[in-house]
Amino acid sequence: PGEIAYHLELTAAQLKIVHTALKSLFDDLGHEENDVKKVVASVLDKLPGEHEIRAIDLARELRGGK
Repeated sequence: PGEIAYHLELTAAQLKIVHTALKSLFDDLGHEENDVKKVVASVLDKLPGEHEIRAIDLARELRGGK
């Protein structure tokens, strides 16, 4: 418990998708799932903030930066 279990490298597009999925999961969790909500929040805290995530142009990233 508490030890780093895995390192993950993500592209900007993957980071945006992961952030969006985790934020959606967090928003859908209810009060009875507070323990899971805390874990999801702790992962979101490790990711860049909303401003940086929104700045990622997913369409551009998927086109390969063109």
